[in-house]
Amino acid sequence: MPPVLRERQVMPQPHTLIFVDLPSPDPEASARFYEAVFGWTVEGRPTGQFHRAVPGGEFPGPDGSPSGVGNLHLGIFNSADPVPDPNQPPSRPADLPSGAQPRVYILVSEDETQEDVLARARDNGATVDWEPVYWGEFSGWCSAFTDPWGVPILLWTKASVRPAPEGA
Repeated sequence: MPPVLRERQVMPQPHTLIFVDLPSPDPEASARFYEAVFGWTVEGRPTGQFHRAVPGGEFPGPDGSPSGVGNLHLGIFNSADPVPDPNQPPSRPADLPSGAQPRVYILVSEDETQEDVLARARDNGATVDWEPVYWGEFSGWCSAFTDPWGVPILLWTKASVRPAPEGA
């Protein structure tokens, strides 16, 4: 008997980025770090194995109230067990990041500066990679830190919030 083929539904945005996971040998400590630096609510799912935050909140519904559907999700996974479902055995252990890695950009809230976020990151054990620099092509400011577990995080501020430098 031939396989049953389902009709393919068309997505409005195919291949949409929905989730970013950060590796850590200690997801609980990483969760505390990101709560302290960004003020995010990070939930254990289960605690110590995988933690989840929805930093951008939920998409608004037609009436403006939260829809129950979150923006991009951020996960912190236990690098000793990389399988997303903690009920499944790992196929192989994961290693901490080394070499080239994806970069995660965080849009800084309009009511604070990148310097504020970098200071909290540094105070919580991160290494500041660079202070804010203006990136003219994208009309915004960028700075970066590496968390205590080796994951690079970039901060972004739009030029509409922090004006471009003279002559840029």
